[in-house]
Amino acid sequence: MNDKAQFDQQHFDSLFPEMKFTRRDFLASSAATGFALAAGPVMAQQAIKTSTDGLEAADIRIPVAGGGQMPAYYAAPKKAGKFATVIVIPEIFGLHEYQKDICRRLAKAGYYAISSDPFFRKGDLAKMTDFKQVLAAANSLEDTQMLSDLDVLASWVEKQPKANARKLGITGMCRGGRTVWMYSAHNKKIKAGVSWYGGLNPTPPAQPQSPIDVIDRLNAPVLGLYGGADQGIPMNMVERLQAAIRAFEKPCEIHVYEGMPHAFHADYRPSYRKEAAEDGWKRMLAWFKKHGVA
Repeated sequence: MNDKAQFDQQHFDSLFPEMKFTRRDFLASSAATGFALAAGPVMAQQAIKTSTDGLEAADIRIPVAGGGQMPAYYAAPKKAGKFATVIVIPEIFGLHEYQKDICRRLAKAGYYAISSDPFFRKGDLAKMTDFKQVLAAANSLEDTQMLSDLDVLASWVEKQPKANARKLGITGMCRGGRTVWMYSAHNKKIKAGVSWYGGLNPTPPAQPQSPIDVIDRLNAPVLGLYGGADQGIPMNMVERLQAAIRAFEKPCEIHVYEGMPHAFHADYRPSYRKEAAEDGWKRMLAWFKKHGVA
């Protein structure tokens, strides 16, 4: 083992001392299962695996401005009909198996669900092994570009025979949770949003504003689901978010899960908390139904 490999293994051991496999084993396992490599150990036995039985699902590419092809994945009921549509925004790691399974879960619940890779111009973040590299790439994506690509996605969805884009919702986790707030303030066609522990700090220059800064411009009611023990999103920031919602009299709600860490819905990671994740999922579906995305 060379010096760098030895350092990487020692760093991995310090982060995950309870794990009995090597960093090389972990990377191989993550790659094999399609999860993000830099997200931490893949908890394969607890990760939810939703089958495509009764579904229509596929990896696709959507043309965007400048001649690029944006990777995406969709799932919908196989039966005939038009279905309320939910855009699923990925975590900071980009589009990988976790978001695809969320699309399948939503399809099982009767939705046309689609997720795209916001960071595709920066590389495949799901295959990067260094979290610092992932963070730098994600933080370099300008909000203007992110919003423009989502506009393309929303327009593409409008043309799909099974998607009812007049009932358009949006959800996302982590960086995707931040995007839920930002895009709900950008696109007037969004009917409702659900943000799972979406970050509340700006990261200039690419993301000069935070969700708190755009509350006054929200076009749709957003439900925010946050963890009370989230080390990356302190409760004083959540309280500022709540204060802005009250100040502008927006029909939004914030629910805090006491003692829950960041990424408590990410079932493929050690941060997963089954009870909070399942409760949040029920709240999400109820929120969409209440606000016309069903």
